[in-house]
Amino acid sequence: MKNQFLLFFVFISFTLFSNAQEQIVLQVDFYGLKRNKESFLKSLLLVKAQTALDSTLIETDINRLKRLPSIAHAYYKVELISKKNYKVTYGVEENFTLIPFANVFSSSNDDLAFRLGLQEFNAFGKNVTLGGFYQYDIFNSFGLLVRAPNLFSSKLGLAVNYNDFITREPAFFDAGTVDYRYRNKGIEILGLYEFNARHKAEFGVSFFTEYYDYLEGFLNDDVPESLSTNKKLLKLLYNYENITYYYQYLDGFKSALNLQYVNSTDASLPDFLIGFNDFLYYKRVGKLGNWTNRVRLGLASNTSSPFAPFTVDNNLNIRGVGNTIDRGTAAIVINTEYRHSIIDKKWFVLQGNVFVDGGTWRNPGGDFNDFVDENNIRIYPGAGVRFIHKKIFNAVFRIDYGYGITKNGTKGLVFGIGQYF
Repeated sequence: MKNQFLLFFVFISFTLFSNAQEQIVLQVDFYGLKRNKESFLKSLLLVKAQTALDSTLIETDINRLKRLPSIAHAYYKVELISKKNYKVTYGVEENFTLIPFANVFSSSNDDLAFRLGLQEFNAFGKNVTLGGFYQYDIFNSFGLLVRAPNLFSSKLGLAVNYNDFITREPAFFDAGTVDYRYRNKGIEILGLYEFNARHKAEFGVSFFTEYYDYLEGFLNDDVPESLSTNKKLLKLLYNYENITYYYQYLDGFKSALNLQYVNSTDASLPDFLIGFNDFLYYKRVGKLGNWTNRVRLGLASNTSSPFAPFTVDNNLNIRGVGNTIDRGTAAIVINTEYRHSIIDKKWFVLQGNVFVDGGTWRNPGGDFNDFVDENNIRIYPGAGVRFIHKKIFNAVFRIDYGYGITKNGTKGLVFGIGQYF
């Protein structure tokens, strides 16, 4: 009994001593806020008033803040207020978030085309995205979007997109290529959930109608002159991210999984499943360099359809290859790039880059041997330049030139907003 009492006394004494030594966060403040709501940012933090001081949680909060569109950079300071009581101050450098954009490019038949748009990435000071665009590419298109990742709580949000998109699209039949006026009109609703700082998921549904109207190309009884179908798409996105941000420099790993099921009302456009995963690895090289890598593995239902879901395209996977030059039902794409800051000032960065883009596809209705068919393999080395404004969200204007070194290789310039990956 005496020994049990002694053990109990030691346990109580140790517990009281531990609590007495615990360092407590008494106050959490922000410095540098202009457009962000302090109450909103505090709702995202792991460190809160009357909790234990933990440097690991503070570092997690800093990376969380840096990922917000409205914040260019974040840092912190810990101050002793009284014995064992501390104040944590998060300092932020805000981004300008009302962003107009304009892209000018050539369409599939070399006519001038452009896209104009406007996006606010920090509406109401709560990092809500509101945006829209107008595009002229032979035909008129437009789209609207609302994205509120923290609409219902610090973890649960909603996104809604509406698009009326019209393009000139090639379809690849056995007998030849046909160009269609393709229209996609519909709405998408996604629920957004953040499990923790590294794991996020999105799940939702799209309801849309596709229209195909013949423009030119090979025509016979097997080639439809017009086609329309109502479709429903179920989508699941799952992202894992463990990346450290320092302005335009990234260091770490990210995995982005995209799973979709498409249901069609037209037998000539059958239901199909599609899934792909992007694996991204970023490595800081010295003070001014960044080595960046992306591997995409994709697989879809292997239907012998001219409208296969994976496309070979300048703006998606292979710089310099051309606009939608081929389609497939499975894909392996590898992009590797070295970026180096030639000029890195307080607000402006000039980056140069060299890259190699490579990929191969499975033909619609084909087999996995298609991956090693020289007609499907494309390798494009190249170089480019980046003009970056450090205080405007996603203000990266890029120009790349890719040159094909595999069979039937082409070459060309690719313009865009934001880093390629």
